Amino acid sequence: MQSDVIVQAEDPNSRDAKELIELLSDTLQSITGDSGKNSFDISDVTVPRSLFVLARNQQGEPIGCGAIRPIDSNIAELKRMYAKSKANGVGSAILSYLEEQSMNFGYSQIWLETRAVNQKAVSFYENKGYSRIDNYGKYINREECICLGKFLS
Repeated sequence: MQSDVIVQAEDPNSRDAKELIELLSDTLQSITGDSGKNSFDISDVTVPRSLFVLARNQQGEPIGCGAIRPIDSNIAELKRMYAKSKANGVGSAILSYLEEQSMNFGYSQIWLETRAVNQKAVSFYENKGYSRIDNYGKYINREECICLGKFLS
């Protein structure tokens, strides 16, 4: 993990968390035409075997967020991944931390959904070892959605 990025669990209701979630929603709205707000409920990341994290820089400023929630006993779903800056490894640090915590929680896979139009996100995840999977849950039969998964080891 990047030494200049500090990732740790945080209350998703904190001011910093809410601010980053809102920035992500604005970014998604501009890229995809959908804020993603209908696909995220804070209560989903406050249940057992779920986690919400913030990334902070060395000055303690919030620079990114991400979360996992259970789909079933073996699969975690990645939610609300966001990095203010794409250049300094924030997204990679958050993803690495969430993958490690998912293994600690006993998950064997992580799944996620993003929009086909969001090619930067698709490329980011594919470069991190994620592969396309059949759309699951509410994303079934939705052509604008791309679902990706990764086996954890």
